[in-house]
Amino acid sequence: MVKVPCQEIVWDIIPAIQSALAAELVNNGVPQNKIAKALSLAPSAVSQYLSGKRGFKIVFEDDIKARIAELADDIKAGNTTDEMLESEFCTICRSIRGKNSCSAER
Repeated sequence: MVKVPCQEIVWDIIPAIQSALAAELVNNGVPQNKIAKALSLAPSAVSQYLSGKRGFKIVFEDDIKARIAELADDIKAGNTTDEMLESEFCTICRSIRGKNSCSAER
């Protein structure tokens, strides 16, 4: 069966971005409950991202990792709005899909 682009985005790319962002935030000392709130996720989802049970299929190249790190810094500093997060997720996703700068671990 063919996997349409929207499926790839929802099933693989967005979870991978959320996983990398959660890891970056934890590395910057942000508690899991605050990460869950900032990303509108259940605390259990954050735990699954951090444990590698979810969002682990994509390994990002350095430029994408840098964008995620910048977004984590903005979240930690409280410099984000829901609209900004939505925009940044879309920008990161377009970068991944446009430059094919990720590799699926399948």
